[in-house]
This record gives sequence, C-alpha cells and structure tokens, in this order.
Amino acid sequence: MTHHFRRFALAATAMVALAAPAAKAGVGDLLVAPTRVILEGGRGTEILLNNIGDEEATYRITAEFRRMGEDGSLQDVELPNELESAARDMVVFAPRRITLPPKQPQAIRIAARAPAGLADGEYRVHLLFRAIPKPRAVEAETKSEGLSFRLTPVYGVTIPVIVRLGRLDVEAAIADVRVADYGVQKVVAVDITRAGQRSTFGTLAVLKAGEEEPIAFLNGVAIYPEVGQRTVNVPLRADYAGALDGPVTVEYRLPQAEGGGIIASTQTTLR
Repeated sequence: MTHHFRRFALAATAMVALAAPAAKAGVGDLLVAPTRVILEGGRGTEILLNNIGDEEATYRITAEFRRMGEDGSLQDVELPNELESAARDMVVFAPRRITLPPKQPQAIRIAARAPAGLADGEYRVHLLFRAIPKPRAVEAETKSEGLSFRLTPVYGVTIPVIVRLGRLDVEAAIADVRVADYGVQKVVAVDITRAGQRSTFGTLAVLKAGEEEPIAFLNGVAIYPEVGQRTVNVPLRADYAGALDGPVTVEYRLPQAEGGGIIASTQTTLR
C-alpha cells in the first residue's frame, strides 16, 4: 500500500503543477516558484517570478506577517511578536521591485543573516508579491448625487519563508478521524496535533484496504509553531464510489522532494 501511495502522491503533485491556474497579479499573470522557502545552514536561494501574461507588469515584493489558526487559515498580523520581528530583520531579498516583460521570468535572491546570539528556533515571514497597476487617467462621470469613480483591484501572491536555526525537534499525532460534511461534499476530517520547536509540512492520505490509491488525499498540509492542533478536511478521490465506513490508515508524510517519510500515522475505523 505504501508503494501505491507514493506513486499516487507523485502523480497528484504533477497534476496540481499542470492544472493549477496562474495566480492573478493585477495587470499580469504571475507564477511564483517555489511556493515555500526553507533557509537553514546559512545558505541562500532564489525565488523565480514569471509573468505569463500578455502585458508588461511591475511587482513590488514586501515582507508580511501571517499567523495560522486551528482551521489552517492565515490571518494578517499588524503587531509582530519577538520571533516575527527577528525574522523580518534577518531575511534579506533583492530586488524588491521588478518590471517583467510578457512571458519573461526573473529570480529574486533571498538569504537569512542571523545576528550573533539569536536563540535557536524557527522564524517565519511571508513574502508578498503584489502587482503595481499602471498609471491611468482617473475615470469619473458626473451624476446627480456626486462623482462615480472606477477602482482598480490589486492582487498579490504570498509565500512563507522559514528560517531554521539549530537542531529543532517536532512531534505530530493524528486523532479523531471521521467523515464530515464540507459544504455540499463529504470529506474525511482529521485532527493533527503538533508539539516542538518547528513546523510540519507534507501530504495527508487516507488509505483503505482493497484500494490501490488513497480514498482521500491532500497536498501541502502545514502546521506552524503557533498552532498546537489543526483540523484538516481531506477531499475524497473524485472517482471513489465505495463505502466510507470501515478500517482505514491515515498517513501524514513529508513531501516526496524531502524523502516522503512518515510524520505521523494511525489506524482507525471511519464511522
């Protein structure tokens, strides 16, 4: 079953990469890769921005703060705490503003410069790539009740940048696996607990005897250090028409690019 899971995970990752729509970024279509950056050991890396639109577009890159809730949502933070402020101060990147012609990529260089004496731990900021609309004449028309203006929305793409200092431990466990309603769909709801100094990130799969592929699967499941528990709704496989009740194995694994090892697993009975 593990062999089939790994094969399915690779295929699902490839399908997501091919099928995912471009992130809309103002006047251009912006693709950002990778969508998650880990900095450790003093090594820097690059983030590739690609304007796949038909018009020239300008983007501004800024460091922002987001905190995770127990449902996995990320909320804006106006007043950063000590860890967040330290992350902002040590993460350096350039350029911070770029103009891309149509169908052209450019790399953003990024690194972390930790000050002497900074405590071991995981530090995180989120980089926001936001389109800058081209200057246009203000369009206004006179109405009896006043002026009416046309507003231009501004879109952005956000990715986490995680800095890890020192040898950090983490433990995770899976509990309370059940069938649940999510909108008009049935899902497998899973509670994951996390303890330790760093985040976890990986794929979540629900395996059932007699099925070569997981009956439910989800990529990109993150649990950040500010969260001790997160509830994850795992969507069912589109072509699965079998029973939902009965024995299952639930596996939370590292991404295949990081070896695919198990972070946490459990055997239980769906009801």
